[in-house]
Amino acid sequence: MSKIKILVVPSDRTGVGKFRSVDPHVFLQNLYGDDFHVDIVYEPPYDDMSFWSQYQIVACHRSIGPDFEKANEIIKKLTENGIITIVDIDDYWMPGKEHPIHDIIKFNKINEKIVANLKVASYVTTTTNLFADEIKKFNKNVVVFPNAINPNEPQFKEPTLESDRLRIGWLGGSSHLHDLQLLDSPLGKITHLKDKLQFVLCGFDTRGTVTEINQQTGEHKKRDILPHETVWAQYEKIFTQNHSLISEDYKKYLLKYTQEKYPNELDESYVRVWTQPVTSYAKNYSKFDVSLAPIKNTMFNRMKSQLKVIEAGFYKKAIIASDLGPYTLDLKHCLNHGNFVDGNAMLVDENRNHSDWAKYIKKLVENPNMVKDMGERLYETVKDTYDLNTVTKNRAEFYKSLIK
Repeated sequence: MSKIKILVVPSDRTGVGKFRSVDPHVFLQNLYGDDFHVDIVYEPPYDDMSFWSQYQIVACHRSIGPDFEKANEIIKKLTENGIITIVDIDDYWMPGKEHPIHDIIKFNKINEKIVANLKVASYVTTTTNLFADEIKKFNKNVVVFPNAINPNEPQFKEPTLESDRLRIGWLGGSSHLHDLQLLDSPLGKITHLKDKLQFVLCGFDTRGTVTEINQQTGEHKKRDILPHETVWAQYEKIFTQNHSLISEDYKKYLLKYTQEKYPNELDESYVRVWTQPVTSYAKNYSKFDVSLAPIKNTMFNRMKSQLKVIEAGFYKKAIIASDLGPYTLDLKHCLNHGNFVDGNAMLVDENRNHSDWAKYIKKLVENPNMVKDMGERLYETVKDTYDLNTVTKNRAEFYKSLIK
């Protein structure tokens, strides 16, 4: 039997492309090279049908190239020529108003263009059954391939540093201000524990631009964003309670926004960790003991993947998460009337956001052995299901089923 030829068109070189396009198909080639020939091409010759026709399967993320409408035409043409098209999607197509790119997506109707591509694809792949049910309103051929971890990748094997403090970490991007604001008031209730705690904020980034509008002329002018204007500065105010948890010297250092090391930062109640590339960011899990995963109850958040759960699990970290959407899939609450029971996480009900984040952090300060126990249980939950070897095996079987 000849090899199945697959073309993969990632959506980027640095972000989601790694988890949803590149790593899964590199693994497919490496593990099942006798069955598949995989090419990964970022900028294919869009109008050259002789190029496309050499493949039996074409897989992309959201779109083939940056032009969604052009991609729609290509997908239709490929289908007409008997080529199976697979569009992968990992985020809901319409972020809520609180999301920084909501207005851009709405103005350019990108959400409608994404849905149009899903409709014409032979198959759609996504991250969770929750999201699959929503996608099936537009295309009934949906298959779930969850985000998965290569446990041998160096960034998931970093040894955890020792500390006398309980370190509470958050690792993410620049679109989570409304999620992290859920923590602001609760963290104010445990300031008396600052000598026993350390908050670790990972991903800090001061790059970017802002657009200023001249009110008289209407002229738009872009400039580099100033560090104190970034969302990361606002995140930092939440985790430091407006710098009240840290020494005056450390506050002065933080407000310089320099990447030079502060000599005694591990003695402080807060640590800033600058952004890392997608190939090494997960090493930051070695800097803390408990991962926080707060999300507001929005459609966009409910359709997200459980990647934070998976990453924390492979690092054997305890997790405190919002009890909704993707975090209900694998997590089981480990408290019953304040007593520890079987479970692998602490889950915060939406109606208890005002208090339970602080309550659960305090509980873990008082019960440090439970931190390790929760981490071990979470590891047992994720280690097989979300191992890239397992997911690749399922992907290989699916692709083979498409080629009779």
